[in-house]
Amino acid sequence: MSNKLDKLDRQILRLIAADARIPFLEVARSCNVSGAAIHQRIQKLTAMGILKGSQFIIDPEKIGYETCAFIGLNLKDPETFDAVVEKLKEIPEVVECHYTTGNFDMFIKIHAFNNHHLLDIIHDKLQPLGLASSQTLISFHSAFTRQLPVNELSLGGEEDE
Repeated sequence: MSNKLDKLDRQILRLIAADARIPFLEVARSCNVSGAAIHQRIQKLTAMGILKGSQFIIDPEKIGYETCAFIGLNLKDPETFDAVVEKLKEIPEVVECHYTTGNFDMFIKIHAFNNHHLLDIIHDKLQPLGLASSQTLISFHSAFTRQLPVNELSLGGEEDE
């Protein structure tokens, strides 16, 4: 299986990135190919790891999570990275975890009901993980969140027009 994406792959990605619920037959019509061809391409893009599934996005604020925070973590013992990540996965309010360079070993994103709940998470769930230090940044509001654009350079394809 080739890792190179062609014009049709890019066109499919643009359409489904804009609307993950678009019917495959509509994608097929837009691309002037059969529905079976779209299914095969979607399977190929998934097998390549380019598509990681589709999901409904829940607005945390609408279900009571009014505080969003980013926390930089420094571990007492860097050899515990893997164990700490596994423990972080058990904390449902932690929605992202990144290994980073710079001032922190890890950077996480948390949603909490309010500041008091955030403090409880930090004190009761994060501190016992063996932190040397942490720094919390509270987000007042997300200005935007988006997918990266699908273009030829980002996918390593060549323009084949």
